[in-house]
Amino acid sequence: MPTFSPLATRMLDAALAASKVILEHYQQHIEVERKDDGSPVTAADAAGEAIIIEMLRDLDIPILGEESVADGKIPQLGSRFFVVDPLDGTKEYIKRNGEFTVNIALVEDGVPTHGVIIAPALNSAYIGTPDGSYRAAIENCVPQAWERISTNPKMECKIVASRSHAHGAIKHFLDEAGPCEDVSVGSSLKFCLVAEGAALHYPRFTPTCEWDIAAGHAILSHAGGALIEATGQPMRYGKNDTDFLNPYFAAAASPACAIKCAEIMMRALEKAR
Repeated sequence: MPTFSPLATRMLDAALAASKVILEHYQQHIEVERKDDGSPVTAADAAGEAIIIEMLRDLDIPILGEESVADGKIPQLGSRFFVVDPLDGTKEYIKRNGEFTVNIALVEDGVPTHGVIIAPALNSAYIGTPDGSYRAAIENCVPQAWERISTNPKMECKIVASRSHAHGAIKHFLDEAGPCEDVSVGSSLKFCLVAEGAALHYPRFTPTCEWDIAAGHAILSHAGGALIEATGQPMRYGKNDTDFLNPYFAAAASPACAIKCAEIMMRALEKAR
């Protein structure tokens, strides 16, 4: 069994506590509202973030939370801060397909160094720290028997993407990278598929924010994978000047695979114009 640092353990406990409350909401009627940008939000989003903030507050590390940002509450971040998405995959949550997650990351000097992803309805937990990435099944809100995970850069091409709900460039990407099997799932679980060796490439041609990807980025990196901008540049965090929006990115099973993925993405974007 791995021994996690006190900080990683605190992040894990906060994500598990939020997951418990979100599941309670999930078992009831789901009331859906709309944010200013038209994206859906539920009472579970706010309840989950409130618990996470409360459990991390005394660490005196700024917390960049999706729902807080939506309310105009943006902290001074500095070089070290938490990034929180209390309910990633709200559409999956509303559909009740189980593919939604709770996400907490720690960013240091622009790079996610720790990440926790919990899939409450799937009873799955993932954590990534500088000592490695791990997954576990959850029983009674407690992770059981952590297992180390790693990417598989030598696998046959399996891609986390969708032909029917994606940018037009994905077809051109698949034409060059294929034949590729589509193994898509909802929310940040896409990163977990690559991190545990079940997928090779995750090219992202549609908008995301930092809280959508930071925890998955950390887990993927510590499992041997990499995430870079589609231009080939490193993905940085704390982008207040762009409202924390990310450029298109390539996530893959190794740094070399990520570079290849990014290069194909750029050619696919050119063809899609």
